[in-house]
Amino acid sequence: MTAVTTEVAAPDARKTGRLVYVAAVVLLCAWVLVPLYFLLINTLSSPEAVSAFPKSFVPAFDLGSLTFFANFAGMLTALKNSVIVAVMTMVLSIAIGAPAGYALSRFDFRGKELFRLLILLTRAFPLPLLALPLAVLFIRTGLDDTAFGLALVHTTLALPFAVLITFSVFSGIPIELEEAAWTLGCTRLTAFTKVVLPLILPGITASAIFAFVISWNEVFAAAVLTIENRTLTAFLLQTLGEAPLHLKFAGGFILVVPALIFIFAVRKYLFAMWGIANR
Repeated sequence: MTAVTTEVAAPDARKTGRLVYVAAVVLLCAWVLVPLYFLLINTLSSPEAVSAFPKSFVPAFDLGSLTFFANFAGMLTALKNSVIVAVMTMVLSIAIGAPAGYALSRFDFRGKELFRLLILLTRAFPLPLLALPLAVLFIRTGLDDTAFGLALVHTTLALPFAVLITFSVFSGIPIELEEAAWTLGCTRLTAFTKVVLPLILPGITASAIFAFVISWNEVFAAAVLTIENRTLTAFLLQTLGEAPLHLKFAGGFILVVPALIFIFAVRKYLFAMWGIANR
């Protein structure tokens, strides 16, 4: 009797677990996609339709708001500044974070765990608390209102993610592969570039994605440390303070779309990273 009951309960438990899993995936997708959908609808609707109720689920394809931003003075310059700063942040984050992740995964040294904890603690200090000292330092060094200075701040924000992601990826690659390359005459550098680097490319790309998105969406440092060379986020924050609702939706759409396009373009590397990290 007990065995029969156990056999009947096992499929029921699996079915319940599967339903819970599907429900969680649906809720997560809705949490991400529904706001983007309404943002798209309000961006492509007329000002009257944005404020109307009930709201239509089909956009009217009114491009007036996007045309306004396309022709707005300083818009393209701010977009260019955002791209420059984001690319510089990606390069600096990978150039600093990847060697640190490699060292953490391959070498044992005193204070290794403390060092990993300190990397995480860099995010414990709120940026507004550091705004005034950073502004004074940047003014004295001539880095204020420059793309490179802002990229340094964004690199500081993205570096913990870059280090921890690359550490996870390096840890998923057996060190025996490098040792085999050493026995065949490769130096440590040659073994890294010819054996390890092709395998960790998805992880490097994932780190670059995080760095790009962090830099693209960051607004506080960009608003404090730049005046003439504002990024897109700081420019829209300054412009949309008293703007009508339909223009605010269009501004949000302009901020979201480039990051989504970038993530979609490199999505295969992002998915491949999990296969490496879980080996």
